[in-house]
Amino acid sequence: MLRTLLLSSAIALALGACDRTPTEPTMPDASSAAATPSQAENPLLAASTLPFQAPVFDRIQDAHYQPAIEEGMRQHLAEVRQIADSAEPPTFANTIEALERSGALLTRAASIFFAMTSAHTNAALQAAEEALAPKLAEHSDAIHLDPKLFARVKALHDQRAGLDLTPEQAFLVERTYDSFVRAGAQLDAERQAELRKLNSEESSLTTAFSNKLLAATKAGGVLVDDVAKLDGLDEASIAAAAAAAKDAGRDGKWMLVLQNTTQQPVLASLKDRDLRQQVMAASLERAQKGDANDTRATLQRLAELRARKAQLLGYENYAAYSLADQMAGTPEVALKLLTDTVPAATARARAELAKIQSVVDAQGGGFEAGAADWDFYAEQVRKAEFDLDAEAIKPYFELDRVLKDGVFYAAEQLYGITAKERTDLPVYHPDVRVFDIFDADGTQLALFYLDPFQRDSKQGGAWMGNFVEQNALTGDIPVIYNVENFTKPAAGQPALLSWDDATTLFHEFGHALHGIFSKTSYPSVAGTNVPRDFVEFPSQFNEHWALDPKVFANYAKHYQTGEPMPQELVDKIVRARTFNQGYATTEYLSAALLDMAWHTLPADDAKKDAEAFEREALAKYKVDLVAVPPRYRSSYFSHIWGGGYAAGYYAYFGAEVLDHDAFQWFRENGGLTRENGQVFREKILSIGHSRDLAEAYRAFRGQDPSVEPLLEHRGLK
Repeated sequence: MLRTLLLSSAIALALGACDRTPTEPTMPDASSAAATPSQAENPLLAASTLPFQAPVFDRIQDAHYQPAIEEGMRQHLAEVRQIADSAEPPTFANTIEALERSGALLTRAASIFFAMTSAHTNAALQAAEEALAPKLAEHSDAIHLDPKLFARVKALHDQRAGLDLTPEQAFLVERTYDSFVRAGAQLDAERQAELRKLNSEESSLTTAFSNKLLAATKAGGVLVDDVAKLDGLDEASIAAAAAAAKDAGRDGKWMLVLQNTTQQPVLASLKDRDLRQQVMAASLERAQKGDANDTRATLQRLAELRARKAQLLGYENYAAYSLADQMAGTPEVALKLLTDTVPAATARARAELAKIQSVVDAQGGGFEAGAADWDFYAEQVRKAEFDLDAEAIKPYFELDRVLKDGVFYAAEQLYGITAKERTDLPVYHPDVRVFDIFDADGTQLALFYLDPFQRDSKQGGAWMGNFVEQNALTGDIPVIYNVENFTKPAAGQPALLSWDDATTLFHEFGHALHGIFSKTSYPSVAGTNVPRDFVEFPSQFNEHWALDPKVFANYAKHYQTGEPMPQELVDKIVRARTFNQGYATTEYLSAALLDMAWHTLPADDAKKDAEAFEREALAKYKVDLVAVPPRYRSSYFSHIWGGGYAAGYYAYFGAEVLDHDAFQWFRENGGLTRENGQVFREKILSIGHSRDLAEAYRAFRGQDPSVEPLLEHRGLK
C-alpha cells in the first residue's frame, strides 16, 4: 500500500482542531510570535545543506521534531496571516501562489517526522505524535476556517473565468476553494465549533490506533520452543525466526513475527497444523485481546466521529463526503465496482476450496479445511496443477538483483532513467540505501531511499513517501523513499524474495516513479497528490513489467550460480498467474466492502460493536466465507483507521481497472519501448493532479477504461 507523508497529507488526514472551541477561527498576529529557537540547536529549523536537501539523519534527534513542527506551525500561520490581512485585492499571485509558498519549515519537519513514525518509530516519537496530532488539526482549522482568507479564495474562485490563468492555475484555484469548503469554511460558527471538536478527537484517535496496532502486532508474534514444529520452513526462515526470538530476549527459541495482513507468509510452508492455527489466531486476534493494545473501542469511536462530521458538512455519510472529490464520485459507484465482482470471485474461491479439501481428504486429514490451512494446501494444489514450488523460485529472486536488474532496468528501458547507489548520505537505519536517479540526458531527477526489511519499529505493509516534494516554485527535486517489510535474512545469508515480494518491489517503485517524474508548477498538485483511486494506478501498472520477458530474463537468475531461471519454470509462473485468484480477490473485496460498510453508516446509527458489525457487513455483501477472512479485519485495518484510506480502500480495485487497461494499450502498441514509456511518462506520470484525471486518462488511452482486461488478468472472465 502508498503512504504520502508531506504536510498536506499529514494535516488532511486529521482535518480538525484541538480541544478549545473558540466561536471564531483565529490565527495569531505575526508580531506576537515567540522567538525562533536557535538553528544551531535544531537541524530541522534550517534547510538541509546536503544534496537536494536530503535529511541530515546523523544530526536529527528525536527531541528535535516536536519543537521544529511547532515552530513551523507558528511561522506558517504568520505567513498565512499576512495573506489573509492583505489590503490588496486578491490575485492568484498574492493569494493562491502565496499559500503554495507558505509553510516551508512545517513541510520539511513534518515530512521527515511522519516518515519516521511509520518506518522507524519509538516511544519518544509516538509520544510526540500523540501530542502533535491535535495541534496539527487545530493548525489546519486555523487556516481553513479563517473567514478573511476564505473570502479571498472565494473571490478568486468566483472570478476565475475572467482571470488570465493557465489551465493548471485555474484548476488549482478550483481545488483550493473546494478544500476550504470541504473543511467547513461555509458552516456557521456553532457548527464550526462542533467540527473542531470532532476533528481534534479524530486526529488523536487515528494516531492512537496506529500506535496500538504497532504494539499489538509486535506483541502478537508466536513463540516456538521446538524447532521440529517449524518443519516446512526453509533454513533462512528458521534462522530469521531464531534472530527474531533473540531480539525479543528469548534466545534459544524461535519467533514467528506477524505481518500486517490476515494471512501470514509462514502459513504456506508450516506442516504443523496446530502451529498454523496458532499463527492464524494470533493474526486475527492481535488487536482484540482486551488489553492496552485493543483497538476496537478506538475504531468504533472513529466511525461515530466521521459519520457526524459528514452530517455537519451536508453529506449522508462519511463515504459520500470522502468520495466527493475522488474519481468514483459517490459510494454507489465504488460499491457497484466491488459488488459486481463478488459473485465471480466467491464462486472461484469456493471452487478453489473444493480442490484444497480434496487434497486434505486424499491425505486422510479428517478435518474441514479452514483459513489457517488455505495457503499450505493451496501450495500443494499449485504444485500438482502447475508443478510450481514457491520455495523453488526464491533462489532466483535475490533482492539486489531484482532491484537493480529488474526494477531499475525496466525503468531504464521505458523511461531512459538510471540509478546509481551512493553511500555518502546519512540514513535513519543501517538497512536503508540511497540512490541517485538520473534522466537519459544525465540530469539528476531525484534521490531515492529504499528501506526493505521488517523490524519492530516499522508499521506493517509497504509504502512510498517524500522527504522533499517536487516544487517548481523553489526548484526542489523529489527526495523519495520506498518502505517494504521483507523478511530480513540472518547475517551472511542472501535476501531471497517470494514472487509476491518481487512484485511489491516493482509496485512501490511505480509510486516512486510517479513522484520522480512530477513536472507541475505547484507543489500541492505535484506527484502523488492525486485522488486515492488514481494514486495506485502507476504503482499497480508498474507490476506488469515484473513478468515482461525481457525484464524477467534480466533479473531472474540464481543467486549462487547466476544461471537464468529455466524456461520451464518461467512458463509455470506465467501459467500459474491466475492461480488462487478467487481467494485473493475475495479477501480483498471483503476488506474493501467492510471499509465501505463502516463509512456508509448514518450519524444516528454509527455506534456499532466492531465484531458484530463486521459479521453482519460481510454477510450483507455475501463475502462471509469462513475459509477466506478479509485481508484486514476491522481491528487491524490500518489503511482506514490510521492511514488515510477511510472509505477509500476500494481505490486499489478502481486503480486496477486503469492499470490493466493502460497495459493493454502498451500491448497494442509494441510493449516495452522507450517511445511508449515516454508517452506514459508525459501524459500520466508527470502531470500530478494539475488537471482533470479522467480527461487525462482519455487523452492517453483514446477512450474510457474498460474492466475487461482486469477480469481477464484475474481469471474471472
